[in-house]
Amino acid sequence: MTTGETTDALGPTPVGYIAYHANGRMMATVFRRDRPSSSEARWTVAEKASLFDDMLAYVASYTLEEDRVIHHVDGSWNPNWHGDLTRPFRLEGDRLVISGAPGIDPETDEEVVYRMEFTKV
Repeated sequence: MTTGETTDALGPTPVGYIAYHANGRMMATVFRRDRPSSSEARWTVAEKASLFDDMLAYVASYTLEEDRVIHHVDGSWNPNWHGDLTRPFRLEGDRLVISGAPGIDPETDEEVVYRMEFTKV
């Protein structure tokens, strides 16, 4: 069901990078900025699960097709992302906006559409 609701999936100020290289390779990592430290000497299973939900990371080759980038994923924190991920994008000055990327919210299992912005560093 489409509600139009907007939320910050990884908090209001996530930290991350996306890098596209001239040789056709890319990598992306994004983390919730306020990730907790372990409450014990070792991470509990629940803490590990929470950390998994508070990030994304993958490596891929890529191709461009007009206003879409296709990531041909080689490896990912989420095994369901293996294969091709098509991402509509636009460049706005020094910002890359990737929007319209479908996904499943790891906390609610609902279908969502992700929108990410990266600023050139």
